[in-house]
Amino acid sequence: MNIYFLVEGRHTEKKLYPEWLKYLIPELKRVTYHDEAKNNNYYLISAKGYPRILYDSLDNAIDKIKETNNYDYLVLCLDADEETVSEKIDEVNQHIQEKKINLGDTKIEIIVQNRCLETWLLGNNKIFNSRQPLETPLSDYVNYYDVSQDDPEKMGDYDMRNHADFHCEYLKEIFRAKNIVYNKKHPGDTKKEYYLEQLQTRVKDNPTHLETFQNFLRFCNLIKRQLY
Repeated sequence: MNIYFLVEGRHTEKKLYPEWLKYLIPELKRVTYHDEAKNNNYYLISAKGYPRILYDSLDNAIDKIKETNNYDYLVLCLDADEETVSEKIDEVNQHIQEKKINLGDTKIEIIVQNRCLETWLLGNNKIFNSRQPLETPLSDYVNYYDVSQDDPEKMGDYDMRNHADFHCEYLKEIFRAKNIVYNKKHPGDTKKEYYLEQLQTRVKDNPTHLETFQNFLRFCNLIKRQLY
């Protein structure tokens, strides 16, 4: 089993996904170069943004997969941003069809982060409890939408430039209230096992929350089953 991960983000996904995969699929070992994958390995590379992931990096990934002929999955991880999840998936599939992409036995998996990776990270109820005393602007954000109670994937944009900007800012304020730092280059505690476990607890306790994060977990469970 070998997996080629192509992630949209320039920084966070490159640091977060490898740490989470250590906990979710410890049998898979990361390789530094795409042609090093032998057995139960994965390769992960950033597309450095959208639309580059579709109109540049995807072609490069396909060439590398065909060159090695040793990957079972190509996994695209990208943000929904201002589109719905179904619209983003349709966009990717349409691009694949228009380019007449055929990878033979290599399956293509699309992981959409709705609205962005920070949206998933807002689901940790251990690091944030809206009943504690809050200062502005976090208190304003909670009054607008309480992510400790309601599904972060359903949250609006608070009249900011877009959903991702607000969701990221909300997360930063939650961390700031704990006197810790989160930013895209230094995702901090979000890489740790306890943080991932809290997100898993959130969706277990609230099965309708963080549906796209659940899709990611389901994919990881599928891979684990295929390894045995």
